[in-house]
Amino acid sequence: MPPATILKDVLTQLLPRPEDHHVVYEVDAFLTKLGQQLRKNRIDAKPVLGGSFAKDTWLTGDYDVDVFVAFDLRHKERNLSDMLAKALKPWRVDRVHGSRDYFQIKGRINYEIIPVLAIKKSSDAQNVTDFSPKHVAWVNTQGRKLKDDIRLLKKFCKAQRVYGAESYIRGFSGHVVDILIIHHGGFLKLLKAATKWHPKTILDHNNAYKGKALLVLNESKIQGPLVLIDPVQPDRNAAAALTQENYDKFIAAAKAFLTRPSPSFFTEKKPDFDVLKKKGAVLVHTKTVREKEDVAGTKMVKAFEFLKQRLLKNEFHLVDTGWNWDKKATGTFWFLTKEKTLPSTMKREGPPVKLEKNAKEFRKKYKRVKSVKGRLVAIVAREFRTPQAVVKAHLKDDYLKDKGSF
Repeated sequence: MPPATILKDVLTQLLPRPEDHHVVYEVDAFLTKLGQQLRKNRIDAKPVLGGSFAKDTWLTGDYDVDVFVAFDLRHKERNLSDMLAKALKPWRVDRVHGSRDYFQIKGRINYEIIPVLAIKKSSDAQNVTDFSPKHVAWVNTQGRKLKDDIRLLKKFCKAQRVYGAESYIRGFSGHVVDILIIHHGGFLKLLKAATKWHPKTILDHNNAYKGKALLVLNESKIQGPLVLIDPVQPDRNAAAALTQENYDKFIAAAKAFLTRPSPSFFTEKKPDFDVLKKKGAVLVHTKTVREKEDVAGTKMVKAFEFLKQRLLKNEFHLVDTGWNWDKKATGTFWFLTKEKTLPSTMKREGPPVKLEKNAKEFRKKYKRVKSVKGRLVAIVAREFRTPQAVVKAHLKDDYLKDKGSF
């Protein structure tokens, strides 16, 4: 089936349906009530719809709504979060701490309410989120005909598990998805370009740096594999959060889709733990810490990476690893290794034979020592012979104490 036909079929499954339209009315009602509360509390600020709902790039069934509360510049020296908290008293909210605190309302519709300054020029901004309404305006102006392509890329990234800038994901944010589609002019054009991305790719849609971004930008902003100059805020790398692993995953998925197009590239697959168990994978079930989502998720991923590195250190080659999390309380890690059982002994490399003092100390330390190509090698008992033994032993490590319950 041609890629264009596949994308057309996939898109019909992504576009909001008639049964989704009630959400639009509920969001409008929420904005109206929030505006009333702001006026009631004599707060000079206006609620502004943001994110995918404001850009009309949201997916059916995905009811995560961003709302920016834009404060007049005369409030720039005040605590905007504290002011906003007063207006949000009619709702049950969670306050999330950050460079500027924001608020969440969880329910059938999930709201994220972010205080921003109503900036007129870049120099007015105190926080990166102050630019967010301008991001929306830019997409609505530059990407009017590309919104379905944005939907396709968003779903593609979700299916590859590389969507989201949260610290426990560090993938492609919604803003990055928007810029990539607009810069390349469509979904397929982006995938074709991605197959030619380099270890360090620089994309500057407005040519703000005339090809010299790496020379001009602060070194901290060009550390990642993708330097994506923000068209609204050119001193910022919009893709700074993206990891090398997720960058490589995206490129591999782009190549695979173009080689053998299939709707399966847009299907978010849950791991089949029964199959993994039959293959001999080690499964670790965890209860995450009772903290805000970003903190809990980050600690969970750190625990996963810790166990993964312990397996590698003990000479197990990883065939398949991953983690799954319900974003509430429970998660599962899996580690499938090439080796099921390792030999009872292992080699430990020592110093060159010609370094007599070091060689003498090495021979004192180990009983079974031999010389291999001019270097001493000791034969020692292996501490862990199975991946299960490695994981079980390290689940008791102090490092994991504040990462969750295993």
